[in-house]
Amino acid sequence: MNAFPGERVVELNRAPLQPEADFVLYWMIAFRRARWNFSLQRAVDWACELSKPLMVLEALSCDYPWASDRLDTFVLEGMKDNRADFESTPVCYFPYVESAKGRGRGLVRELAARSCVVVTDDFPCLFLPRMIRSVGQDLPVRMEAIDSNGLLPIAMAESVFKTARSFRRYLQLRLPDCFDRFPKENPLSGVSLPGLPEIPEKITRKWPTADGLLDASSGVSARLPVDGRVERVGTAGGCRAARNKLAEFLSSRLDRYSLERNEPDRDATSNLSAFLHFGHISVHEIFSGLAGLEGWSPENLRAAASGKSAGWWGMSAGAEDFLDQLLTWRELGFNMCSKRVDYDRFDSLPDWAIRTLSAHENDPRQYVYSLEKFEGAKTHDPLWNAAQGQLLREGRIHNYLRMLWGKKILEWSPSAREALSTMIELNNKYALDGRDPNSYTGIFWVLGRYDRPFGPRRPILGTVRYMSSQCAMRKLKLAGYIRRFAPGGSG
Repeated sequence: MNAFPGERVVELNRAPLQPEADFVLYWMIAFRRARWNFSLQRAVDWACELSKPLMVLEALSCDYPWASDRLDTFVLEGMKDNRADFESTPVCYFPYVESAKGRGRGLVRELAARSCVVVTDDFPCLFLPRMIRSVGQDLPVRMEAIDSNGLLPIAMAESVFKTARSFRRYLQLRLPDCFDRFPKENPLSGVSLPGLPEIPEKITRKWPTADGLLDASSGVSARLPVDGRVERVGTAGGCRAARNKLAEFLSSRLDRYSLERNEPDRDATSNLSAFLHFGHISVHEIFSGLAGLEGWSPENLRAAASGKSAGWWGMSAGAEDFLDQLLTWRELGFNMCSKRVDYDRFDSLPDWAIRTLSAHENDPRQYVYSLEKFEGAKTHDPLWNAAQGQLLREGRIHNYLRMLWGKKILEWSPSAREALSTMIELNNKYALDGRDPNSYTGIFWVLGRYDRPFGPRRPILGTVRYMSSQCAMRKLKLAGYIRRFAPGGSG
């Protein structure tokens, strides 16, 4: 088999290969793309080694947490792109969408029974780690999970990092070893595999393909048992949309990123986080596009691994600031989620944050809102209402205002624990990039994770960092943003 980075492979069982079986199975659950994908590359390598066809199963359950029209539409648009990408290859692509709760049960095991080896995605968040381990333990055939999450393999860092600076320094020490170990841009390029004429009829009779659903022009969600109240947004999902977003960012916004990324009305951010979450684009592809634009190579690196957020890469200011968000802050979240099963629990906060928030738990609150009031953007604060309005309408909140959004929920909730519950519920229900290690980083930063104590001590927050709408209004031009997104606005 071709050389493959072993630190990206997790063996989910000790079952043997079944070289006489019908095909190699790639169960695509997190890295939903045909390019820059270590999981697909591993599956292709196995298929070549065993001279067997390759089947790619991309499935969508109907009863995952926060399932909705918004999220399903985004995934289905990606599935449509993937079907097109695999059409001209020897891969047998099997898109499956569960039409009723429990209808998809047994599909993976049935396909695995016909498989030489099963490859899947190693994504360290939500129910996915438990799901793949449960399936792997039950299978009589070898099953592997492959890490295609970030530039740094998750397994390379053995401990949980407590600050962005310490993790950044670690990245600066270790990333030079990773630059020559990127996934192949197209794992199927130049590959000759036997074809699988069709999915066995015994399988499709019980679990029909989703081709008809993908071909439908509208009304898809009405045919699925998901929450239709969380409506689809104008942002289209899929690999093609992701690459268009990347090209647009690199050509027209990167040079403004450092100066304008905190200005909601300037739209200088990449808008790639949802595509990263659903696996429609890879960090490796983004990095390669950026490096190509900058004319960068590893020889440009500055030698000292100081942990500073600028100057190490030897790129433009906008590129370095963007890489700090893309690599340091994003992969810091993957480090936490992969090492601690309680990453989404209050007790995973730093000791100092737990102590100060607990000490102020009974402080009087001038304003206290229920989940329903927060959800409906019905607070006294027009700026907060606008941020929530953007989340409801677009499935995102501008990066800077997302921090303020969380700080005010903390300040206006009966307790810090209830504030955490509200943030997780609203973010995971409405944000296209919710349910992700990176979004948990943002939520928990509000409560003190990766931060330090700040004085003076304040009511409710104690020494947790304070933010105010008044300060944001003074620093930023927000009148247009409020007009667009506050309830009843002109957006």
